[in-house]
Amino acid sequence: MRRPEYDVVVVGGGHAGSEAAAAAARMGARTLLITMSLEAIGRMSCNPAIGGIGKGQIAREIDALGGLMGRATDESGLQFRMLNRSKGPAVWSPRAQCDRFMYAGAVRRMLEAEPNLFMRADMAVDLLTEGTQIAGVVTQLGVEIRSRAVILTSGTFMNGQIHIGDTSYGGGRMGEGASKGLTGALHRLGFESGRLKTGTPPRLDGRTIDYARLEEQLGDSEPSPFSFMTEQLPARQLSCWITFTDPEVHDILRTGFDRSPMFVGRIQGTGPRYCPSIEDKIDRFADKERHQIFLEPEGWHTDEVYVNGFSTSLPEEVQMEAMRRVTGLENVHMLRPGYAIEYDYFPPYQLRYSLETKAVEGLFFAGQINGTTGYEEAGAQGLIAGTNAALYVRGQEQLVLKRSEAYIGVLIDDLVAKGTDEPYRMFTSRAEHRMMLRQDNADERLTPIGHRLGLVSDDRIRRMERRRAARRDLLSSVRQTSITPEVANPYLASLDSAPVKQTDRIAKVALRPEVHLGTLLRKTGHDGLIPSIDGLERVEDMVEIDLKYEGYVERERGLIEKMEQLESMPLPSALDYASIQNITMEAREKLSRIRPQNLGQASRISGVSPSDVSVLMVMVKSGRVPRVEE
Repeated sequence: MRRPEYDVVVVGGGHAGSEAAAAAARMGARTLLITMSLEAIGRMSCNPAIGGIGKGQIAREIDALGGLMGRATDESGLQFRMLNRSKGPAVWSPRAQCDRFMYAGAVRRMLEAEPNLFMRADMAVDLLTEGTQIAGVVTQLGVEIRSRAVILTSGTFMNGQIHIGDTSYGGGRMGEGASKGLTGALHRLGFESGRLKTGTPPRLDGRTIDYARLEEQLGDSEPSPFSFMTEQLPARQLSCWITFTDPEVHDILRTGFDRSPMFVGRIQGTGPRYCPSIEDKIDRFADKERHQIFLEPEGWHTDEVYVNGFSTSLPEEVQMEAMRRVTGLENVHMLRPGYAIEYDYFPPYQLRYSLETKAVEGLFFAGQINGTTGYEEAGAQGLIAGTNAALYVRGQEQLVLKRSEAYIGVLIDDLVAKGTDEPYRMFTSRAEHRMMLRQDNADERLTPIGHRLGLVSDDRIRRMERRRAARRDLLSSVRQTSITPEVANPYLASLDSAPVKQTDRIAKVALRPEVHLGTLLRKTGHDGLIPSIDGLERVEDMVEIDLKYEGYVERERGLIEKMEQLESMPLPSALDYASIQNITMEAREKLSRIRPQNLGQASRISGVSPSDVSVLMVMVKSGRVPRVEE
């Protein structure tokens, strides 16, 4: 049985698959999204939240490129918080609790609004190839679906295995079966695979929680949206709640260690270093008497609560007994136990920067199949893979974002240049140019790129241009407008800030760390300088950052220029690294396996030293490059 040919087939309907399908379809590619359950499209498998440290920046970049995540978050938001406000703006990171049902519904609705996008409930079990090119997929129903490009976004479903105490069974998510067949198909095509592990905590009935004994965590009084197109956020927000484990809880958890699938060796996959299970925490950090637990609501119309910080695969009865020793949870009812899940992934050094595989033309990987963890990392890869699949079909140059352009560029460069043998998650510390890659300027950095490619509407680019012009106008105004001591000093006194002694420019007064530009303008009668713009963004906040961090930004630009000199020096794909005697053996092995596209990528490979890069640079400049004999 044969189906009509598509330009792009996307396998998987999670965050990566949804963004990939939407991007490809928006660019005009006839796209088919195949997923095991249409009802599970856009589902938040783990925590009901978007954003966080480093992740919030990625979510805003996805939105700036026309993706779905930001708009779905704003539509479904229960609580909005800007993290790291006490630190510099380079690490301010938005985070939102979401109604998981509304979020998935918003994603499904946006996908159905794409005229070039079609959906099918089925499972892809094999790949069709013609020589070294992809030709489509075969489903479990025996249907051959021909396409010019295929994007695999299998999440945790590829040979997924769920573990709870002594019990193990196949599944990609609790209540949903595993995906079978694709790993074997990829092995036949020469790909290498590995196993990773992730976990999820119990879900509780909120009606049985004693909130009076917990610490309340409120959302921001002036919440910031995720999408640059959002005009209004929910007027009401729900609270999250904080409690802690204690030594008694830890002792109860230890009673289940001899039945823990992680400790007894049933789980072979590597888990996320930065999001360990509760049993891993108390084993590795035995000196800590308590660990923080966040109780997060899952929706407006449900009492289900997510227990962030209590990921576990211990036997259910141990989970329950320990949970009921936690303050506020003494009488709690567990809706679902925590569990661990193992799944196949394919080390990402087998990819190009476009996320197209090196071995098979037109085949792209995105999301957890590449060894990442997190909705935001998956969504970003999906968007790039979908965009590049559409460009591949057109025969056009692929989109590759630089490390200096976006956190998405950092993410993909880290994966391709370094690979990963544990679940990769984004942090602001991974981005060396994070002062340039702030969450507030994602649209100025990326929306013009998205518009050029057809990802972004004319309305969105016009809004971005109006906002950029308003920012420039305000910056010019505060640099030119003076303020007298009589006007400025009452506000400065309220901050315990030293008075000014003479008339000075507003911009200079605003350089003081304790002064907030927007408040200064409003308190001193200069609020007329603040331009009106579309959406909920505050242009005065961006101008304050421009003023206070101008020196840092200029320094970053200089560093970026130096790095781009390395990026502009390509390395031949057939370069014979094994024959270069002047570099270390480790460098020869790593370079031969990863085969970097340029000197910049080579310099970021673990095990390749600056002296190794210098040898390569001299070799490339001289033109005397040894090549592998074909």
